[in-house]
Amino acid sequence: MVNGVLRSGVPPVNARVASLGGSPIRELLRISTSPGMISFASGSPANELFDVAGVARSYAEVLAAEGPRALQYSSTEGEPELRARIGAFLTAKGIWSTAEDIIITSGSQQGLGLIGQVVLEEGAVVLTENPTFVSALQAFALGGAQFRAVETDEHGMVPEALEAAIVRHSPRAVYTIPTFQNPTGVTTPRERRNELADVLARHDVWLIEDDPYSEIRFRTEPHSPIASDPRLAGKSLYLGTLSKILAPGLRIGWIRGPQEILDVLTTTKQGMSLQTSTIDQLAALHWWEHNDLEEKLDPVRAEYMRRRDTMVDGLAHALPEGSTFNRPDGGMFVWASLPEPYDANHALSVAIADGVVYIPGSHFYVADPVPGTLRLSFVSTSVERIEEGIERLHAVFTYDYQI
Repeated sequence: MVNGVLRSGVPPVNARVASLGGSPIRELLRISTSPGMISFASGSPANELFDVAGVARSYAEVLAAEGPRALQYSSTEGEPELRARIGAFLTAKGIWSTAEDIIITSGSQQGLGLIGQVVLEEGAVVLTENPTFVSALQAFALGGAQFRAVETDEHGMVPEALEAAIVRHSPRAVYTIPTFQNPTGVTTPRERRNELADVLARHDVWLIEDDPYSEIRFRTEPHSPIASDPRLAGKSLYLGTLSKILAPGLRIGWIRGPQEILDVLTTTKQGMSLQTSTIDQLAALHWWEHNDLEEKLDPVRAEYMRRRDTMVDGLAHALPEGSTFNRPDGGMFVWASLPEPYDANHALSVAIADGVVYIPGSHFYVADPVPGTLRLSFVSTSVERIEEGIERLHAVFTYDYQI
């Protein structure tokens, strides 16, 4: 396939899907696994911090106690006990929920894809932060969605800009990651969340709130999701996942939403994948019931904070004078901006040759990409490797890269 067109002699496929093409980020993630490469590109949690022994026990005990059920087909909407557990988890976060309010998905990415199929359609407009999560754009684009950027500052979406964009574009949905956003690491404060909820409550538009990172917090108290506002109960879809707090290989995510839309999402999921793995759901549930999540997360948070501090403290040395970068209160990413005329895309090939890789920020923009931006992930690389990667970046911008 070249530029979305299949080679001659191959029967046709969906032209719109084929035209989406490949992902440059996927190629960078492939490069990041090269021998000797230090990766600041990956959005994966740290392998060495997984509770392998605990998860193994859960699988063994589930198979011993409920083997036939664990190996059998299950309901499309998910195991009722797991949905109830998630409901209690969300209620504690401020979104009152029961099992009936939730559908289990194979990771939150499947949830994004289902929402793209059910809520969106050809030409439907989605308002997003700018920059935003690329894989959400890919999922929504499969349904033919169009994207419009909302002005975003150091606190997330600007409420006045959101209101103006809704009036101007008549969107079907607003997509946001208000907590430790990917790619910027920005968290929307409580007062701003209330203002955004005020705007959304005034308009006939879906809120799609993506929340994979909120449990990876370092010092701040958790903020209630925007979707917790009772005025948005009938028009909000809230996505979560165990990928960042237990293990992404389990592929356990969820959508919380109104019953009418969950019914359609369930029917759509049934046609696409039938169900999420029964044994994975039951093992995740067993682990959750037999472990204190906060207790398990505390050492992970502490290690991630060490890695964040190592990266942020080193960036002033590594990046050109005049660069700016944040110190996120949680999540997985640092967002940096180089001074003009530096271009993170042009510098990347030099960085890769020097054995360090990051993601240029321009890949995440819906509109008006800024070439001097870059996303650096700190969670999947040890402190020692981060220090070495910082030295390699210093060499890139001090000696090797010519503007």
